[in-house]
Amino acid sequence: MRVALVIKTADGGRWTLPHVDELRERGHEVVAVLPPGSEGQLRKALHDRGVDVVQSAFDFRFRPGPGTLRGLLGLRRQLRGLAPDVVHYHLYASALACRLATLGRRGAAPARVHMVPGPLFLESPLIRAVERGLCRLDDVTIGGSEHIAGLYREIGLSEERTPAIPYGVDVERFTPPSAVYRAASRDALCAGDDTFVVCMVAYVYAPKRLVRRGRGVKGHDVLLAAWREFTRDRPDARLVLLGGGFDAAGAAHKRRLLERYDVPADRTIDWHESALDVRDCYAAADCSVSPSLSENHGAALEAAAMGVPSIVSDAGALPETVDPASGWMVPRDDPAALAAALREAYADFRAGTLARRGEAARERAVRLFAQRPAARAVADVLERAERRRGERRRPRGAGVR
Repeated sequence: MRVALVIKTADGGRWTLPHVDELRERGHEVVAVLPPGSEGQLRKALHDRGVDVVQSAFDFRFRPGPGTLRGLLGLRRQLRGLAPDVVHYHLYASALACRLATLGRRGAAPARVHMVPGPLFLESPLIRAVERGLCRLDDVTIGGSEHIAGLYREIGLSEERTPAIPYGVDVERFTPPSAVYRAASRDALCAGDDTFVVCMVAYVYAPKRLVRRGRGVKGHDVLLAAWREFTRDRPDARLVLLGGGFDAAGAAHKRRLLERYDVPADRTIDWHESALDVRDCYAAADCSVSPSLSENHGAALEAAAMGVPSIVSDAGALPETVDPASGWMVPRDDPAALAAALREAYADFRAGTLARRGEAARERAVRLFAQRPAARAVADVLERAERRRGERRRPRGAGVR
């Protein structure tokens, strides 16, 4: 089987790599179609694996004008030349491009498998209405969570066409830290054994025009407001934020947050642009927070795999990542509720019982969200889609004696 992986980023999207590895281990051929231009972490990782990478003729930007049509026609020619059995795409711009670039092809048309990493675009009434029709062009739509699969069923797709498979977490790389590793990570933050350390790991995204206008979807503002209330009488707590602006607009939004909440003057907050290894942050943490307004599973899975309990909002698929034994769920966009959950986590920390929640979180991550079984499930879906494609192409009566 020949699979064309199409994704609109050459830097992000490394969660596709386990799928690539599993397909190649099964003897299938994979070629990646990435945006033209500069190098990125995904492009490098694919090259390092020996995967052929093609620069897309289309830049995945849907702007009015002839350039978009030329780009889509160029992508159509590329996909026809690659002759894949399956076109497998992630992220909404990639889905739109692949659907249009393969539209109307008969006989040799590849199977189309869309895997959806997040629900944000479906929260726009306009996009949701358009997607109600366009999603029927996909042979299979894999929801990256039960929540996303449910959204596609709500707009008319069958359960058979909407399997739910998480992108998952590498539970062999993300593991609970040793006592020595944890101590070193906390020393780097100048946090003693009696310091309650909370982390949030997320890029800062600028507000989107079509959804949650004026608000960053990761909920940094919600956490900063809750933290201000929580630390009024708890100066021994520390908040570690890890993540800069995703792009120039995200960086500008982060600067506004720093100013609005006077973060530089708050000695209980450390905000780092990046880290050489994100595991260092989790190793130091007693609790992780995911206060998003829209999300799939997000960073809560990495935290859980490292034995860190989480406080999550009820947005999107975040409720799937915790249970009462492993964390807390609070209403989205509710700083008071988040502050109350932080107080509960702090009380558990002081009582010495918070670590048990971390153990439950690790067990849950291994059982439900391990990356390897998830990648095998995705490869199974692609193989079934290719077989069904072959059945559609077989002439009527073929094989009858």
